Amino acid sequence: MDFDFTDEQRMLKDSVERLVKDEYGFEQRAKYLAEPDGFSRELWARYADMGLLGLSFDEEYGGSNCGPVETMIVMEALGRGLAVEPYLATVVLGGGFVRLGGNAAQRAAILPQIAQGKLQMAFAHSEAQSRYDLADVATTARRDADGWVLDGAKRVVLHGGSADLLVVSARVSGGRRERDGIGLFVVRGDAAGVTRHSYPTQDRLRAADIELSGVRVADSDVLGVAGAALPLIETVVAHAIAAVSAEAVGAMAAAHEETVEYLKVRKQFGVPIGSFQALQHRAVDMLVMVEQARSMALFATMMSEEPDAAERDRSMSAAKVQIGRSGRFVGQQGVQLHGGIGMTEECKIGHYLRRLSVIDIQFGSTEHHLTQLANAGGLIDAAA
Repeated sequence: MDFDFTDEQRMLKDSVERLVKDEYGFEQRAKYLAEPDGFSRELWARYADMGLLGLSFDEEYGGSNCGPVETMIVMEALGRGLAVEPYLATVVLGGGFVRLGGNAAQRAAILPQIAQGKLQMAFAHSEAQSRYDLADVATTARRDADGWVLDGAKRVVLHGGSADLLVVSARVSGGRRERDGIGLFVVRGDAAGVTRHSYPTQDRLRAADIELSGVRVADSDVLGVAGAALPLIETVVAHAIAAVSAEAVGAMAAAHEETVEYLKVRKQFGVPIGSFQALQHRAVDMLVMVEQARSMALFATMMSEEPDAAERDRSMSAAKVQIGRSGRFVGQQGVQLHGGIGMTEECKIGHYLRRLSVIDIQFGSTEHHLTQLANAGGLIDAAA
């Protein structure tokens, strides 16, 4: 199997890495985080000018008709710089739902706006009780003569506070954990009845808790078939898992490089601490974990478009387990090898640990995905 990038993919990789190197110094990132929305809108416009926001969209919508490999390339580079822009929320999640589940009119209205950097989206799905169960939806969508009325509450919506459009999951029929009966609705972020409370997360990115009270939605704002949206949700979340896996690899690789450089310059007993064999071994262990994660991120990218949903989901769980384990190890070792300074806000290594810790729990923690794999293999039923 050929894992080499094409010439076009190498050009994409070089251009995104150059952008991150030029625009994502540690102090620059702090300035972006201090912006009202927690990211730089000027830099977001640069993403659009470079064609990054429409990579996976068809050319008729201003995109490049690229696939998951190109998304992997972009996300890995953004991970190296600890980028704070809503690429995952807008392009992978929001744009993914419209690209895969929207009708022609919805795609024509939304995707070009994303590609041009004029519109941002967020996926409002998680609820207080749902944990990582994608079918656990208590928010309701009630049919009336004018369309639909949404009521409920969503929690930890990534970049939900600044999104122009929300993709909201709501139950049109059935009980809380039933697979059937879930719909997806496109809702304006400033629509009547929508209340958003935005806050920084552990990794300093932004999320929001969103209340929906009598929010009216037209039939034209339903994505796909109301009541049959769960397979689409699972597909787009699989793409998101592949994307954050690549981001994690970028963050791990950069954290390892930062740590090795620190070992070269920090001196103890008159010599660099990197000359101590015990610390060399720990740095090598970090590199091994980075490469194991890279292998599984590639696997997740390859399997994200697998037509067999069960096989795809098993693959995503396997990747997420390794990404979580590697990320935790690399981040923690990096901080420990830096010593006390690694715990400070002024040291970049701690910010890598924070981001890797959040990625571990995004779209299902390591423990959750281990349970999913055990369920898929019949281990839990056999033990019972």
